[in-house]
Amino acid sequence: MTEGQDKPIGEMSFEEALRALEGVVRSLESGEVPLDESIALYERGEALRKACQARLDAAQARIEKIVQGGDGAPSGTVPFDVES
Repeated sequence: MTEGQDKPIGEMSFEEALRALEGVVRSLESGEVPLDESIALYERGEALRKACQARLDAAQARIEKIVQGGDGAPSGTVPFDVES
């Protein structure tokens, strides 16, 4: 059984979901998991991946909103990947 397999994904922090996803990948890569369990692990892994991606997207959106001017006051928004 992989780490975080029983905890609902919606209750996991990003770090917990990422560790659980890494555990799923390790289990699948080992090749020692029966087919039915592999399918269930793959489905869990896909749900964990989507949850992690959603958290990253939300964090990126928050960062894009937090742009400060020279005086420390918010001055607007810029895309996340543009260097100031």
